[in-house]
Amino acid sequence: MAFNLDRFKFDAQGLIPAIIQDSRTNEVLMLAYMNKEALAKTLTSGQTWFYSRSRQRLWHKGETSGNIQEVDEVYFDCDADALLIKVRQHGAACHEGYKSCFHYRIEPDGRVALVGQPAFDPADVYGDRRPPDQLPPKKEPEERPVCICSSSILEEVFDVVLDRKRNRPPGAYTTYLFDKGLDTILRKVSEEAMEVILAAKNHRHEEVVKEAADLIYHLLVLLAAEGVGIHEVFEELRERRK
Repeated sequence: MAFNLDRFKFDAQGLIPAIIQDSRTNEVLMLAYMNKEALAKTLTSGQTWFYSRSRQRLWHKGETSGNIQEVDEVYFDCDADALLIKVRQHGAACHEGYKSCFHYRIEPDGRVALVGQPAFDPADVYGDRRPPDQLPPKKEPEERPVCICSSSILEEVFDVVLDRKRNRPPGAYTTYLFDKGLDTILRKVSEEAMEVILAAKNHRHEEVVKEAADLIYHLLVLLAAEGVGIHEVFEELRERRK
């Protein structure tokens, strides 16, 4: 089935909604709009472009903040009037500093809860000219419970990675990595290592946790690609502990 931009149903303003999803975690990051030019730029550049209804112009996600989105997969619905784009998010997607724009939750009693911790201060990135008494208070970091986990979760994830390598289910991110080959896997490991470093340099506890998990996952993919068993790594660690 050949692809053609003309198959999409843009609205009266020439726009189509695009749901942006993290390709690694499946977390919904944001909803934005594209016109035909923004969609074409997204497909050709490998990074997301949108059309701002308020500013009446194209904008490149991350052009100010540096928090770009690398496109992994593009889907559209059966009516061809909505897009689902899976991306690798650098930094946070929301201009309020949160990973996802959907960080407000309506509780059963009607209260609105703020979910998660901000990844950056919007004032540092975009500037904030409001008077000090109108600025939101800075949040103190929460005490976090200590979780003592065994190596079994690594073995479980590695088993899934091996299954993806054998069966290559379509649409799976791990399948995408194996299909792209070793160079892509190595690049992803390098990128995730840098993300961990940046999160640690900025003292972002939650981001360090997430990026470290991403790095470990991509290392497991690398091991599988190279035919290295995870128990070989465990054994090496045991020998070093002696």
